[in-house]
Order: sequence, then structure tokens, then C-alpha cells
Amino acid sequence: MRFLWLVAFAMGCATEEESPETSDTTTAPEPMELNDGWNIIEPGGETSCSRGAPFIFGVRPGTVDRVMVEFIGGGACWDEFTCGLADAIFTDNADWLYSFEGQQGVALGIYDETRDDNPVADYHHVLIPYCTGDIHWGDSEITYGEGTPNEVTIKHKGAVNARAVLDWMAIQYPELEQVFLTGCSAGAYGSIMWAAHIAEMYPEADLVQMGDSGVGIITDNWFQQSFPAWNAEASFPTHIPGLDPAQSDIAGKDSAYLYQEVAGYYPEGRFAQFNTYLDATQVTYFQYMGGGTQEEWTSQMLERISSIQETNDNFSSFIAPGEAHCIINSNEMFTLESDGVLFVDWLSEMLNGEVPESIDCDECTP
Repeated sequence: MRFLWLVAFAMGCATEEESPETSDTTTAPEPMELNDGWNIIEPGGETSCSRGAPFIFGVRPGTVDRVMVEFIGGGACWDEFTCGLADAIFTDNADWLYSFEGQQGVALGIYDETRDDNPVADYHHVLIPYCTGDIHWGDSEITYGEGTPNEVTIKHKGAVNARAVLDWMAIQYPELEQVFLTGCSAGAYGSIMWAAHIAEMYPEADLVQMGDSGVGIITDNWFQQSFPAWNAEASFPTHIPGLDPAQSDIAGKDSAYLYQEVAGYYPEGRFAQFNTYLDATQVTYFQYMGGGTQEEWTSQMLERISSIQETNDNFSSFIAPGEAHCIINSNEMFTLESDGVLFVDWLSEMLNGEVPESIDCDECTP
């Protein structure tokens, strides 16, 4: 069943004949009755995909007082070439999610609630599609290029879409035991940025975040030239002083700084990343931005992970051999091993309240 979520507040206004005690007709929205399997929700309002298609998100009910919030990946765009219809390197709509509607046991990895070894099988699953090219951070509408055929207008509304989902969650799940934020590729960046907002929504909940294959190795020149187009500062958690653009030069920082600030502000939470040693997809995007070789990417990835580990005791990393990109949406999450440790065991330990030992992939080092 497809739902259209319309959040409306009926505000009563007192007239001369009415007393204030009887005129307040404000009603709060009620939690939604969800069907078994996947429910598709269209929040409407200011939400949008990059080329104007409707933004939708999915929810699969669970059986425990825990929610997994998954930010989907799918590239990024920052100029007339990467955003153009012919050469776009990002997903520009969320229509694929309709194929999930009403289904159970969709896809693999974290989606397979039938597996006993899936540590999130019983969680409520909130799935946030990605169709805005801004790693779930943006709030802008911008035209790239000049004249036909190069001109293209993009709605970078990732932050608007994410907030709409969080508003829905606040009503649907007023209290939670645990919130687990994750996401593959571009979704990894969404998971760490919005973790700080989720922490404020659920101050009593156990907060766990794991970014999958999104370490954030970019070139300095790309950050300075392209980041402002997204108006990504709209999503920054300004209650953390180091992430308040009014107090800190955000554009001059790297992705390690984001983890250090969020994990440092929430020392009771647990934060993590998964990466492969030679991730071919992350290397490709690094090169789109003007970066160098695979070896250069790996070197910077290791430095970035090490810098977070040195400053944050509540951060763990799992580095696996190979060039694969993303683990959570594959059944390999149940069999992948690095330094003799199964990824699924490492993830389960984190979800069960521990800060697991970082897996550095000693076998990968030349």
C-alpha cells in the first residue's frame, strides 16, 4: 500500500465568543498504521528529486524497539557534465523503490530478515533513497552550464528530503532503544551527518553509526569549487561548535574532521566505517574530481582512518582486502573476513553495545 504523508496542524483561533480554554483545536499527527513488508511514503512539501520527480522513502516494520536508518548511495554531481542527462554520474530519481512495495525478503545483506545471522533482521528499517546528487546534504536549486545543450538545472534537496523523513520518524517512533544509521557510498556521508540530528531527536537511545565505503577522499580544489553549489551547510549540526559554519571554516576541513566532531560530541555513541583496501568505485570518483592513482587513494584512506582512531575512542574501522565497493547490500557481509574476523561478527558486536577492535587488514599491506 502506498501512503501520502500529509502533516497538518489545525490551529484554532479564539474569537470574541470563544474562550482560550475551548478554542485550541490543535491536533498532533498520529503514528501511521504500516503494513507488513515494505511501505512507500511520499512526504510531499518541499521534498524533491534532482530533476523534479517526487521524493519517496520506504519503511519496513520490525519487531524490536530499534530502528535502522539507511541512506542509499548513488554517485554525486557538481557541474554541467556530471549532472547532465547524457553523462550524469548519479541517480536522479527514486522510482526504483516502488518495486519494493508490499514485499518482504527484498534483496540481500541487511535486507534479508529471514537470516538468523543478520543482526538487524528484527529492526524497523527506514530507507532513504538518494536522487539529489549532494550526498544527502544539500538545499539548493542551481543551473550548471550555459546554453543548449550544456545547461541543466538541478534541485540539490538532499537535506530537505532527509529532514522530512526525520520529521516522520519523530511521530512514528517517539521513543527508541537504539537507532542505527548506515549507508553505502554517498549514503555513508548521509549517515554520519544526520547522526548528530538523530542523537538530538532521541537523547535516551543508543546511537550507532556505520558508514559503508564512504571515506571521503577528495581533492582540495574540488571541495572549494563544488561544495558551495549544494548549500550543504544547510544540513550541518550547528549545535556542535566545530560544525557550525559561523564558528568554523567547514570548507577547509576533511571527512575525518566530521567524524571527529560528531563522535567527540557524543562519546556514548559508537561510530564506524567499512572500506576495502583498493575500493575501485571510490578511486574512480576521486579521479573524476582530479585525484591521482589507486595507491594515492589508499594512502589517504589509511591516513584518514588513523586520524579518527587517534582522537576518538568510540570509533572503529573495518578494512577488508580487495576492490569491492559496499558490503551491507550483499550477502558477502555474512562471509567476508579480514585479519581472521568476520564482518558480520564485528558489526554485531557494535550493535550489542561494544566498541569493536578496528580491523586494519594487515594482510593488505605490501
